[in-house]
Amino acid sequence: MFRVLKAMATRSPSDRRRLWTIAFLTFAILGGTWSVATPLMASPDEPAHVVRAAAVVRGQVNGVEVMEPQMVGYIHSTWANSGVELPSWYQQLKTADTCYRFKGKIPAKCAKKVHEDSDTVLVTTSAGRYNPVYYFAVGWPSLLVSGPHSVYLMRLVSAVLSALLLASAMVTAGEWRRSWLPKIGVLAAATPMTLFLGGMVNPNGVEIAAGLLFWTAVLSLLIDPQPDLLKRRLARTGVAGVVLLEIRPLGLAWIVGTVFFGLLASQQGAVREIVKHRSARLWAVVLAVALAAAQAWNSTHPDHSTIQTSADLSFFKAAEHTFLESDKYLRQMIGWFGWLDAESPFLTVSVWSGTILLLIMLSLACGRRRDVIALLGLMAAILGIPIVAQGLQASTLGLIWQGRYLLPFAVGLPLLAATILSKRSPQGGLMRARLTLVIGSALAAAQLAAFFWALRRFTVGVEGHVIPMPAAWSPPGTWVLWTVVYALGSIGVVWLVAGQSDYRPPTVGDADGTGSASAVLSVTASPDAGVGRSLTVPSAVPAGAAEV
Repeated sequence: MFRVLKAMATRSPSDRRRLWTIAFLTFAILGGTWSVATPLMASPDEPAHVVRAAAVVRGQVNGVEVMEPQMVGYIHSTWANSGVELPSWYQQLKTADTCYRFKGKIPAKCAKKVHEDSDTVLVTTSAGRYNPVYYFAVGWPSLLVSGPHSVYLMRLVSAVLSALLLASAMVTAGEWRRSWLPKIGVLAAATPMTLFLGGMVNPNGVEIAAGLLFWTAVLSLLIDPQPDLLKRRLARTGVAGVVLLEIRPLGLAWIVGTVFFGLLASQQGAVREIVKHRSARLWAVVLAVALAAAQAWNSTHPDHSTIQTSADLSFFKAAEHTFLESDKYLRQMIGWFGWLDAESPFLTVSVWSGTILLLIMLSLACGRRRDVIALLGLMAAILGIPIVAQGLQASTLGLIWQGRYLLPFAVGLPLLAATILSKRSPQGGLMRARLTLVIGSALAAAQLAAFFWALRRFTVGVEGHVIPMPAAWSPPGTWVLWTVVYALGSIGVVWLVAGQSDYRPPTVGDADGTGSASAVLSVTASPDAGVGRSLTVPSAVPAGAAEV
C-alpha cells in the first residue's frame, strides 16, 4: 500500500491549474456523495432552507410575516416566520423526516412519502429573513425539475459552490515554497462536517468553505508574501470576503477575527506591500459595497419574534454549561451528522484531533513569540466565543449552540498552525515524503469512516449492524455504491497532500529579514529518469539564502 501511495505522490499535481482541477473534483465528489446519500431533510434546518430557496427564485424574496408558536432551546416562543406560496409538496417535505429526526436508533425508512401535486399553498419558513444571495445561487434547479428530486439538485449545486471555494484554498496553499504543510492545513480544516454541510441546502456549508478560503488567502498574504502572487491572493481574499458578508450577519466578525490573528503572525513589511497595491484598494471598495448591501438587508428585515425569557438560565449558569460541553462542540466541528443524531466514529475523531494537535505542538515549538501568541489567542477564542455567546443569549434563546456555528472561524486553527510550521520549522527536518503520505492517508480514512458511520445511521440506525445488511433504508443507487464512490474520492485527499512542491527560483532573504546560516540547493531529475543530485552550500553563504 505504501508503494502505491508513493507512486501516486510522484505523479501528483504540481501545476496550478491541474492542482485546482484535482482539488475541485475531489471536494465535489466528496460533497456530492453526501448530497445523494443523505435522506431528504436529514440535515440541520434543511426544510426551512429548501423552502426559502424555492421561494426566492420564484420572486418571493420577502414573503408575508406569519407568527407561529415554536420551541426554541426548550423555551416556548412565538416565531416570526415567513409565508410563501409554493406547491403543496413543499409543505409535506417539511415534516417528512419527523419520525426519525433526533432519533438515532430509528432508520430513515419510516419517512413519509411525498406526493407531488400542482396545488399551491402557504408554506412557512424560519429562514425568511436570511440574505437571499445564497438562495438565488442554489434554488434555480427547483424551476427546472419538479418534486423532491429537485432538492437533490439543489444540494449538488451547493456542493459545487463549496468545492469551488475549497479548491481555491488548496491552490493558494500549494503556492507556498513548502506547500505540503499548508495543504495539510487545508485538508485538516476541511472536516467531514464541512463537506457534509457543503452538500446540503444550508448556507452554513458555503459559509464554512468561504471562511476556509479567506483564512488561507489572508495567511498567505501576511505570512508568506510573494509579490508575483499578490494580485491573485487579493482576489481570492476579496471573493471569500464577499461570500462571508452576504451569507450571514456574522460574516463581518469572522473577517475581523481572521485579519486580527493573521496580523499577529504577519511578516514585517507584508502589510505595507499590500496597501501599496492597486488591487488592494479595488477589493477594499468591493468589500465595502458588499458590507453596505448586507447591512442594508439586515437592518430592513428585523426579527419580530417574541421569546419568553428563562430566569433559570443566568449568564454564569449558561457559560458554565457551555464550558463543560466544549468537548462536544469540538467534536461537532469534526463531524456530527443528521439532526445531531449521528456522531463520527472514534477513528475519525481521534485522527482529526491528533492531526490538529500535532500541527499545533510543532508550530508552538518552531514559531516566534508573535506566532505563539497568535496561535494561543486563536485557541482561546475558539473555546471562549461559545461560552460568551451562549451566556449572553441563554435567557432568551436557551442552550442552542452547535459546533458548526463557529466553523467558518475555527477552520483557521489548523491553517494557522500549518502555515507557521511551514515558515518557521527547520528545512528538511520532518521526513516530508513519508509524513505527508501518513497524514494524508489517515485523513482520507477518517473521512471515509465518518461518511460510512453516518450512512449506517440512516440505513439501520446507530444500534444496527456495523455492516448495514439488510438495509432498512438505502439512498438512490444503494449504500454500497456511494461508499465506493466516497472511497475513490478520498484517494484524491492523499493525492493532493502528497504532491511535490512547484519548482521556484532562488530568492534571497525572507520577508521578515531572517534566514538560516546555511542552505541546501537540491536539483532532482524527473521521476522517469530516476536520478538526482544535491549540492550543499557552505555556511559562508549569506544569511537568508533560500531553499530551491
